[in-house]
Amino acid sequence: MTEKGLRILTYNIHKGFNVGNRRFVLHHIKDALIAADADLMFLQEMQGEHIHHQKKIPDWPVLPQLEFLAENVWPFHAYGKNAIYNAGHHGNAILSKHPFERWENINVSPFPWASRSLLHGVIRLLGSSQDVHIVCIHFGLTGKERRLQIGKLCARIDSHVPYDAPLIIAGDFNDWLGQADRFFHDHLGLQEIFHEIHGRYARSFPAWLPFLPMDRIYYRGLTPVSCERLTHAPWHALSDHAPLIATFTL
Repeated sequence: MTEKGLRILTYNIHKGFNVGNRRFVLHHIKDALIAADADLMFLQEMQGEHIHHQKKIPDWPVLPQLEFLAENVWPFHAYGKNAIYNAGHHGNAILSKHPFERWENINVSPFPWASRSLLHGVIRLLGSSQDVHIVCIHFGLTGKERRLQIGKLCARIDSHVPYDAPLIIAGDFNDWLGQADRFFHDHLGLQEIFHEIHGRYARSFPAWLPFLPMDRIYYRGLTPVSCERLTHAPWHALSDHAPLIATFTL
């Protein structure tokens, strides 16, 4: 926590490829993330391992994507596998400038063919005794799948997060119809920061012409300061999603 507040960014990095998987742009994504200078990065579709890409792509980093992005900037990080396949795996990740007290990856996949998880961490803000609960998610593509995942997320929050503890849930919700809102607001007491500040949800997909509100930042126990959708250069030419960046104070 700095005088400027707690700055967070959520971004589906599309495994380091641009739209249509035509170019490997992870090095450009890293530069853009460093320039954004968030305290916490909630990243989805982080490639944990891919043995074929590693052999075929000349500038594939020697370090795993998580460590490559976090290097020298975010000393604390966590990765949770969502999807596991013959060539490797990908999932959710959190990069943090604040130390983790603990973290856990929780399987929320209702079907064997739809591997999904939520990454739940607790960070201790530097210079503070305050713990903040943070959850990075990437929900499924079907309405039934998302409803089951919302139920599992609510159960997790009810059982593991004190109601008076600051909480941030961010990621790719795949919820363009806003069906999650009633559960999050009524059951968990959450607000969505872009909606609170701008009166609508951020249209974040596809990045080059965003019209679907897929990416969100929900919170409780913090004070919202700002939230913006990043669609200017270089973001529009990187992943297929546009990131959201927000600032909170306690």
